Amino acid sequence: MNLKNAIALVTGGGSGLGEATVREFASAGARVVILDLPASPGAKVAESLGSNAIFVEADVVSSDQVSDAISKAVAKFGSISIAVNCAGIGRAMRTVTKEGPHPLELFNKVIAVNLSGTFNVIRLAAAQMAKNQPGPDGERGVIVNTASVAAFDGQIGQVAYSASKGGVVAMTLPIARDLASLGIRICTIAPGTFETPMLAGLPEANRKALAAQIPFPQRLGKPTEYAALARHIVENEMLNGETIRLDGALRMPPR
Repeated sequence: MNLKNAIALVTGGGSGLGEATVREFASAGARVVILDLPASPGAKVAESLGSNAIFVEADVVSSDQVSDAISKAVAKFGSISIAVNCAGIGRAMRTVTKEGPHPLELFNKVIAVNLSGTFNVIRLAAAQMAKNQPGPDGERGVIVNTASVAAFDGQIGQVAYSASKGGVVAMTLPIARDLASLGIRICTIAPGTFETPMLAGLPEANRKALAAQIPFPQRLGKPTEYAALARHIVENEMLNGETIRLDGALRMPPR
């Protein structure tokens, strides 16, 4: 799919990987819809991009809020042809600690945002994309999800996060098969350790230790590198049903 004049919905688009994707797509001529929480910098990001970007407030776990956000996007730009799922949270806790078992409420919260929230956006965005006129090869839309290397190499304390991201990986192929007849592709990116707000609060020594685990390049990933891969997925029509690790050959140790 050509990004020029395409309409892209990006969840978590106010910061981190999502913001980088928004800016990459906009630079290629796409019109972008930034879906994020009210307290996010999403409005400022949209303002910096001018008339080709809008900010819509929504929590990805809410069917009504995401539906309303998509309706606003269609009202502004006429359709949606791309959806990129970057919204997510991370929580760390062992299955059993000195205080007792892992709280079920915390586990459910991570699953709700990272897995159910991703599927919520997929199902609603795909239903809207199905109304698009097909392109030359019958393509109506592209969806890009964000998993994590934790889906494969979950560390101590990552049970909830790994389960949520593993679910995103596991549903990629069946959704690709579900949506094939509609001309909608879907792929997932599984990033390693990236320079995102989630890691911004760590001391420099911890950041260097994380970078030292990566074979090459021995540094944290840049959000622009995630955005470049998201763009390539959109532009390369043969990419479908696949999860791509973006990690510098990193394989996470137990801790």
